[in-house]
Amino acid sequence: MKRFEPYVFLRDFASRWDVLAFIVVIGLVVFLGETSRGLFAPLTALEVTPISLDPSHLPEYAARTTFRMFAALALSLLFTLTYATWAAKSERAGKLLVPILDILQSVPILGFISITVVFFMSLAPGRVLGAEFAAVFAIFTSQAWNMAFSFYQSLRTIPIELSEAAESFRLSPWMRFWQLEVPFGMPALIWNMMMSMSGGWFFVVASESISVGHTTVALPGVGSYIALAIEQRNLTAIGWAIATMLIVILLYDQLLFRPLVAWVDRFRVEQEPGARVPDSWALTMMRRSRLIQGATLAFHTAVMFTSRAVKRRDQPLRQSSDKPRRSLDLLWVMLIVAAVVAGLWHIVVVLIQNTPLKEALQVCGLASLTMLRVFVLIAFASLVWVPIGVWVGMRPRAAQIVQPIAQFMAAFPANLLFPIAVYGIVRWKLNPDIYLSPLMILGTQWYILFNVIAGASSIPAEMRYVAENFRITGWLWWRKVALPAILPFYVTGAITASGGSWNAAIVAELATWGDTHIQARGLGSYIAEATNAGDFHRIVLGIGAMSLFVVVINRLFWRPLYYYAERKYRLT
Repeated sequence: MKRFEPYVFLRDFASRWDVLAFIVVIGLVVFLGETSRGLFAPLTALEVTPISLDPSHLPEYAARTTFRMFAALALSLLFTLTYATWAAKSERAGKLLVPILDILQSVPILGFISITVVFFMSLAPGRVLGAEFAAVFAIFTSQAWNMAFSFYQSLRTIPIELSEAAESFRLSPWMRFWQLEVPFGMPALIWNMMMSMSGGWFFVVASESISVGHTTVALPGVGSYIALAIEQRNLTAIGWAIATMLIVILLYDQLLFRPLVAWVDRFRVEQEPGARVPDSWALTMMRRSRLIQGATLAFHTAVMFTSRAVKRRDQPLRQSSDKPRRSLDLLWVMLIVAAVVAGLWHIVVVLIQNTPLKEALQVCGLASLTMLRVFVLIAFASLVWVPIGVWVGMRPRAAQIVQPIAQFMAAFPANLLFPIAVYGIVRWKLNPDIYLSPLMILGTQWYILFNVIAGASSIPAEMRYVAENFRITGWLWWRKVALPAILPFYVTGAITASGGSWNAAIVAELATWGDTHIQARGLGSYIAEATNAGDFHRIVLGIGAMSLFVVVINRLFWRPLYYYAERKYRLT
C-alpha cells in the first residue's frame, strides 16, 4: 500500500536545489539593486557623503567595487569573443588587430583614465553615472587584453583533427564557433578570466579614486577606501581592506570560478580514465535546479535557431571572385596607410614639435631603465612559477587548492605594500631603484602561473604515459614533454605579464605613504608625476614612449617566439 504524502506536490514543483538556486538568484538581484543606487545622483552627492574609514561601510564599498568589476568582466568577455575571433579568422584583419592589441595592452591604465575621463563624464554631465562609466572602462582596460590574447591563442592552435571533424559534420560558421571554437578555448579563457578579475583588483585604487590634474572623483568602493587609508597612514584600515578583499574573492571563487572550472573540464581535448574530476557545490546546484536548466535550454535553443541564419557555403568560390577580393585587399591597405599617416601627423603636431630633444632622450633613458627591470623580473618569475605551474596543472586537486590562493595574491594591490616599502627604504637607506622594482611584478607574475597551469592541465594523458613507459625523467622530460606542451600558453602569459609590468610601473615606481614619497627612476614614475600635475603633453609623451617600447619588444621577441611555439608545438 502506497504511503500518503500530503506535501509531495511541493517536491514535484521545486526541489531543494531549486530553492537554493532561487535564494542565490534573488540575492544577486538584491545585490544589483543595492549597488545601482545613486547612479543618477549628482556628483555633489559624493562630497556630501565622503569616503569613511569606518569598517561598517566596507560591505557596501565591496559590493560597489564587485559590481564594477563584473560589469567590466562582462564587457571584456564580449570584446574577447568578437575581437579575438575576428583577428584569428581573418588573415587580413589579424595583421592590424593583433598589433593594435599590443598597443592597447601597452597603454597604462592611468593613460586611459587621463584621456577618457572627460569623455565619460560628458556622457552624464554632473552625474555619478559618468564617473561610474570611467571607472568601469578603466577596469575593463586591465582585464580585456589578457582574455583576448588567450582566446586568440586558443583559436590559432585548434587541433587539425577537430577542424576536420567539424567539416565532416558540415557545421555552419556559427555552429562551428559555439560547438568547437568556444569549447576548445574555454579552459584557458576561464583561467585568464580569473587573472583578469585579479588584475582589476590590482588597479582598483587608480580606477575608483580618479585624479587627473584638477579633476578628482572618489567613488564609493574598496579602491577609494585604500587610497584614503594610505593618505591618512591608517594601518588598521588597510588591514580591514585586505580582509574584505579576501572574503569577496572567496565568495566569487565559490559562486563563479570554481563552478566554471568544473564545468569546462568536459571541454578538455582528452579525458583521462580514472582522473579526478573537479567538483563544485554551486555547479551541482545549477545542474539539479530546473530553474537554471530552463535558462540553459533557452540559451541552447537560441544558438540553434540563430545558426540557421548563417548558411554553410559548400560551393567553391569562382575565379571571378578573385578580382573583388584583390579590390578589398587594396582598399584595406589604403585604409591602414591612411590611419598610419593620420596618426603620424598627430604625433608630429602634438609631440615632436613641442618636445625638445633633451626631454625626448630623457624619456627614452627612463624607458630603458623600466625595460631592464621588466626583463629581469619576468625571467625571475618564469624560473619560479613555471615548475610550480606544471606541478599544479598536472594535479587537479592541487589546482583547486591553489586557485583561490593565487587569485587573492594576484589581486593584492601594490599600494598596500607601500607602508612596508617606504618604511624599509627610509629606515635602512636603501636604493629605491632596486627595492621598489619587485612591486612591478607583484600582480603580473600570476599571468605566467595561471597560463602555465592551463597548459599543463591540457597535456594529453597519452603523452604522459609514453614518457612514463620510456622512463623519460629529469631534464629530458622537461625538454621533450613539459616545455613543448606549455610553451604556447607560457608565451601568452609572458606577453601579458610583460605588458602588465610596464603598466604596474606607474604604481610601483612612485610609492606614497602619507606625506612621504619614494621615487625610482623610470618611465612609470615619469607618467605618474605628469598625471598628478595634469601635464597632458608629458602624459602623452610618456604613454607614447611606453607603447613604442612594448610594441617593439613584442614584435622583435615575443611574437616570433609565439609563432614558433604555435607552429612547432601545436597539438595535432
